[in-house]
Amino acid sequence: MGRRATAMETGPLEGKIALVTGGSRGIGRAIAERLAKDGATVGVAYARDEAAANDTVERIHKDGGLAFAVCAELGRHGDATRLWAAFDAGGKDHVPDGKLDIIVNNAAIGRSAALTSLTEDGFDEVFAVNVRAPFFIVQQGLSRLRDGGRIINISSGAASLAMPEIIAYGATKGALDTFTLNLAKELGPRGITVNSVAPGIVDTDTNAGWLRGNPQAEAYAASLAALGRVGQPEDVADIVAFLASNDARWVTGRVVDATGGAGL
Repeated sequence: MGRRATAMETGPLEGKIALVTGGSRGIGRAIAERLAKDGATVGVAYARDEAAANDTVERIHKDGGLAFAVCAELGRHGDATRLWAAFDAGGKDHVPDGKLDIIVNNAAIGRSAALTSLTEDGFDEVFAVNVRAPFFIVQQGLSRLRDGGRIINISSGAASLAMPEIIAYGATKGALDTFTLNLAKELGPRGITVNSVAPGIVDTDTNAGWLRGNPQAEAYAASLAALGRVGQPEDVADIVAFLASNDARWVTGRVVDATGGAGL
């Protein structure tokens, strides 16, 4: 179990409990580490890569934070039930009452297929992970989420920019933004804010195959952003940290663009 170095290092999320799906690598890892740095105890949810999840937890502990791993594969019926059971099991030493303050729906899969090549199974899978899982994670988590809590859904610039080559993925993120809008209205009376964060191209393992070590690809990706560079996971994590904090208490039902100004 990790321990905070000194009482002077408390942050804006001190005493808060967070769940980050897809928290073992990429943007999810950066979010988990940033929320822990700000004082939250973080459940790092992952599907299969136990080593990566444990590494994320250890990195947080070494930095003086608190975290625990939550193993639950998404995309199958009953996944939300299994996730919350794993949250209770993994967090028994940190979250004895099963309550939490922050849910970050970050886990997602992409399908790099155009309209003519996408299969029905591929379509069903991407919607199951990217839309159905967050829906039921929230549905089953509402009794756990404290009033004044935060729900942050990781969307994508693909929800608002035409990208036919990833048409199904973009559609799932559009659905997630609609989910955000309706949740914000429904949960407003409880003081719970709900927002989406929409990244553009980010230098993660998912994009490594075509981006890293390819100067032309990197230059092209950077040219799409008004700020002239490729996004980093920490760029997104810092926005999530703001939305999770009390500073963002008056922001809800919004999609926060995190593309660096793509398409301007």
